[in-house]
Amino acid sequence: MKLTLHIVSFDVPFPPNYGGVIDVYYKLRELHEAGVKIILHCFQNERDPAPALNELCMEVHYYPRQTGFRNVISLKPYIVTSRASNLLRKRLLEDNFPILFEGLHVCSLLNDPAFRKRKKIYRESNIEHHYYYHLFKATANLPDKFFFLFESFKLKWFQKILKHADLMLVVSKEDQRYLQGIFPHHDIRYLPSFHRDNSVNSGTGKGSYVLYHGKLSVPENFRAAEYIINNIYTDGLPRLIIAGLNPPDHLVKLIEEHPNIQLEPNPDDTRMFELIRDAQINLLVTSQPTGLKLKLLNALFHGRHCLVNQEMLAGTDLEPVCKIAASAAQFREEIGKLFLEEFDQKEITRREMIIMETYSNKKNCKILTDILTLL
Repeated sequence: MKLTLHIVSFDVPFPPNYGGVIDVYYKLRELHEAGVKIILHCFQNERDPAPALNELCMEVHYYPRQTGFRNVISLKPYIVTSRASNLLRKRLLEDNFPILFEGLHVCSLLNDPAFRKRKKIYRESNIEHHYYYHLFKATANLPDKFFFLFESFKLKWFQKILKHADLMLVVSKEDQRYLQGIFPHHDIRYLPSFHRDNSVNSGTGKGSYVLYHGKLSVPENFRAAEYIINNIYTDGLPRLIIAGLNPPDHLVKLIEEHPNIQLEPNPDDTRMFELIRDAQINLLVTSQPTGLKLKLLNALFHGRHCLVNQEMLAGTDLEPVCKIAASAAQFREEIGKLFLEEFDQKEITRREMIIMETYSNKKNCKILTDILTLL
């Protein structure tokens, strides 16, 4: 039997070059290859319509985000009110296919009486009020701090709307435990993020630099880069490359002060994966143990040694394929050791066996299509 599914995405999921849109895009790819007919609904702000999505979906619809001040001061979260659409509601009511809501951002229709009998799936990518609280702590700009803090409060209050979902699919075991505590009688399943790769493509031998990468306009990421520069990195360590989208001016200036640190701003996908693959060490730290860090999967599928803090691994099964450090001194010690260690085919084979047990796109797509068949 052919399956048809509505997917409501918080953003245009192409190009798949940051966080949650990576999960959305590669989920579309796998579902399409499995024969599922997809009606995709995308909220649009800074991204243009993407003709590439028409190759994966039966229909693609775009809705402008309502970004005015009125939505900022609403009692509902801004990420939700800016994605309200009567046209989306109308289109979803034209048939009876199940609906997959990608993120709390697009869940305003979950408690709409018109959808009471529809099969509704919530796809979690973060515990959003935790994420925004960490943004509040990470930013120094006072207006931004107030926005992130109030948005965190509003998201925690709004989260109760999830009781109207028939199923929740979460990206980490930590998040699954949290949501089961809030909704003990609901069906909440662990389904890891979809991603680009179906095999490990790491290079053997040795690289010539250490890499930190991420979307550098996000406070979580530029604070991580600042921590690495100010606390971990000293003149005696190997060259460090910091790569990512839209680095803020203060980070650019900080990097310019360090001769052994280099910035690669706004690399395209080809260049980013080249940087990941050619590095000797992919160095990843975070202060936010929320969701699943897809940049960690990119580093493990394409890079050599992966050195992280424990927060980067929260809710994953990836400890056996990473080196873990807890302090700046430990990071420096591990960098010194790993920079001398060649990465061989035996380690690639071991890594692939461990990763694919949980993070196989094909396996997780089969789990999802089985769920859709039984709805």
